[in-house]
Amino acid sequence: MAGMEEQRTRRWGGPPWAGGGPPWGRWQGPSWWNRRDEEEEGGRPRWPWRSTLLLTVFVLVGSNFAAEQQPDREQLDVLARVLLFGGAALLLWRQRYPVAVVFGTAATALVYFSAGYPYGPIFLTVALACFSAIVAGRRWAAWTALGTLWVVHLLVGHWLYRWLPPKGDPVSSWGEEVAIAAWMVAILAVSELARVRREQWDRDRAERRQAANRRADEERLRIARELHDVLAHSISVINVQAGVGLALLDSDPEQARTALTTIKAASKEALGEVRQVLDTLRTPGDAPRAPAPGLDRLPELVEQAAGAGLTVDVESGGERRTLPPGADLAAFRVIQEALTNVVRHSGSRHARVRVDYARDALTLRIDDDGPATVEDAGGSGNGLAGMRERAAALGGTIEAGPREDGGFRVLALLPLKNSRGMSGASAGTSEKPEESLKLKEDR
Repeated sequence: MAGMEEQRTRRWGGPPWAGGGPPWGRWQGPSWWNRRDEEEEGGRPRWPWRSTLLLTVFVLVGSNFAAEQQPDREQLDVLARVLLFGGAALLLWRQRYPVAVVFGTAATALVYFSAGYPYGPIFLTVALACFSAIVAGRRWAAWTALGTLWVVHLLVGHWLYRWLPPKGDPVSSWGEEVAIAAWMVAILAVSELARVRREQWDRDRAERRQAANRRADEERLRIARELHDVLAHSISVINVQAGVGLALLDSDPEQARTALTTIKAASKEALGEVRQVLDTLRTPGDAPRAPAPGLDRLPELVEQAAGAGLTVDVESGGERRTLPPGADLAAFRVIQEALTNVVRHSGSRHARVRVDYARDALTLRIDDDGPATVEDAGGSGNGLAGMRERAAALGGTIEAGPREDGGFRVLALLPLKNSRGMSGASAGTSEKPEESLKLKEDR
């Protein structure tokens, strides 16, 4: 999921006509704006040779037209053409070395104008270099280069023009200087605006990646909980029955056969539920082939527990009704995990389950008479954590710990509405939660 989102981000990084944007939605910026992402992935920014070639041709051809319109300026010679070509060619490195390029283009423009050549499109090379430097975060270089260019142009136009070509060149007007300064400020303003927009787009892309990673993590946790609940319960039953079968294999073969039958049924059910989870992973867009388990399968769960040697009494309070799918599945998994913990860790072979239906909440209480055993049935120790995660996803709570009179209790409050408040849940249950229970994390 996260990988798909990242591919979409990279693919839609530019405009549609550059092959980098979606055919709909807002424009996500030109393709070279994704340079930071390429550097993070260990790559280098692409050479912008197409735009550099087009601008070089425009500068050379445009300067010829400008020279024809300014016969009082020095005519273009070999040095002028070298400066024009060199200043434009420097832009090929503007994404890799923005500071060097912005000072280099400013220097070639200064030499060009100081030599008395015609005013023309060479200033576009400085503008583009300045834009690239600011967008790349090198603001000081762009501001310094443009400021130096304007100051030197001011000195040439009002003082040094006496000793520089062309001969007889008059002093520059202050209106011309103000116009050039305004033009430079406009370039800086547009560049700063583009920098702000790019930073915003970078933040948006980062937030989308984080959201995709967060969704992927939540999905992994959900699948881990499902697999844990399915396997922990079934394997616990198999473990207990395997021990019974081994103990009675010689003395009571018929009872051993019953244990093996229970193992076969439990393993078959576990395989079916695991296959359902794996099918969901392989085809996330398809609907599950089998409905998710709920409280309607509680008798089946009690029967499985009986096969593991655990007697379960079930009580119900309130008016029974259809539950939302998420709450129904969570309730089933909580009871399943609680009974699995009794099989694994309790010396008691008797448990009680009470389900109380309220208007906006469901209360589950699972008790056993203990005492706790030190025997480990091969669990991972994640049972209580998984139950709390399921309850928290619905806005509910789980309390688990030893009772004052011995034994162990699991108490779950699961909201049945979008509200995360617990006031309605407490008011609607037939029995109130006891005082804060000391947690027993090894269960």
